[in-house]
Amino acid sequence: MLRFAVTLFAVIMSSTCQKFGCLEGSTHKLKPSPEPNMRECTLYSKSSCCYADFTVQLARSPVIKISNSYWNRCGQLSKPCEDFMKKIECFYRCSPYAARWIHPSYAAAIRSVPLCQNFCDDWYEACKDDSTCVRNWLTDWERDRSGENHCNSKCILYSEMYTNGTDMCQSMWGKSFKVSKSSCLCLQMNKKDMVAIKYLLSKSSEESSSSSSSSSSSSSSSEERACRKKLLKFEKLKGEEEEHTR
Repeated sequence: MLRFAVTLFAVIMSSTCQKFGCLEGSTHKLKPSPEPNMRECTLYSKSSCCYADFTVQLARSPVIKISNSYWNRCGQLSKPCEDFMKKIECFYRCSPYAARWIHPSYAAAIRSVPLCQNFCDDWYEACKDDSTCVRNWLTDWERDRSGENHCNSKCILYSEMYTNGTDMCQSMWGKSFKVSKSSCLCLQMNKKDMVAIKYLLSKSSEESSSSSSSSSSSSSSSEERACRKKLLKFEKLKGEEEEHTR
């Protein structure tokens, strides 16, 4: 039952992905398409904005370098921290939904992607004992002529660089992400996003056509309730399938 629900959802959402296309980054496709041989980022294999070849460098552990950016300038990341970094990298490079939050002035960037509070808190917990030398990974590195990143200040713990999960999510990648007030209308970089995306897209459409703040607020509340109901159903189906496969 869960497999059927997921497959049906993927079919329905494929047309929505085409509406947004992909970001205009150096590794992005023009439009999303299936990539069945992905080594990493398999969450997006049915409709991906990156090629399977790109994921080879993410499939290695520890990850040393992605494109011309080193991840180990302050030592190798712990496996839990690295896993969260991969989730973020996969979303930016491969997600067919990322262009929904395309930066208005820079088509290769994203802005204000809503992340769930628990995702940010878990990410911070995973990385707090690792080290970094920059607060904003997009702008604070010193780049050499080849474009490779270097520290311009000393390495300190993530727990010293960032106050908490909210601070980290809203600072580490500039304004790319924000922490959502909703517990459902937000992304966690896992299969639950399939539920959230549907309502986030619907919410966006309704808000853009709404001229009343009260009607917009009512719409948001309605989407929140519908999202939570759908998410509970999704989790129940997932639990039943896991129980069946034991």
